[in-house]
Amino acid sequence: MAAEISREKALELLKEYNKEPFHIQHALTVEGVMRYMALDQGYNDEKDFWAQVGLLHDIDFERWPEQHCQKAPKLLKEAGFSDGFIHAVQSHAYNSCSDIAPEHQMEKVLYAVDELTGLIGAAALMRPSKSVKDMDTKSIRKKFKSRAFAAGCSRDVIIAGAELLGWELDELFAKTLSAMAADEERVRDELLAHTGESNA
Repeated sequence: MAAEISREKALELLKEYNKEPFHIQHALTVEGVMRYMALDQGYNDEKDFWAQVGLLHDIDFERWPEQHCQKAPKLLKEAGFSDGFIHAVQSHAYNSCSDIAPEHQMEKVLYAVDELTGLIGAAALMRPSKSVKDMDTKSIRKKFKSRAFAAGCSRDVIIAGAELLGWELDELFAKTLSAMAADEERVRDELLAHTGESNA
């Protein structure tokens, strides 16, 4: 499976329906994590497909939060995406706004990391560095156990995602943290470009 449209067009599509920097950052972050995970899991030939699903998984959330997962299929179909791509996008929200279960390894990874990237990102904002690069699995585990911290990030979904993959939670934490650290500069630079701010 290869990327179904160019990344440039996928990014344009994302920004057509998403304007808030928070949502753009989340999409870029999950895109990078999915590409990293594809390589980590031996799906080298599918890395761009995995990344594109990550980039567009929340395409309808900002504009239609009450219809999340319901608007996405139509938007993606009109943009020329396959049923397989749409299935993958819908499966990330299994048991919340979608009844489509993750089946492919890529779908299971997306389901597991979507909420976790939010928790790790929130934890990074509390650090002087604002970076994930000086974080470790132990610090993520501590934040994970504190249900009051980043309460919007579902621990139950993260746990279910790890179980789907057959991974221990610490393995999921470590892989996701490494993926976010590897792509941190790219996400930051693209976000700055989106907001029109200078990095100088």
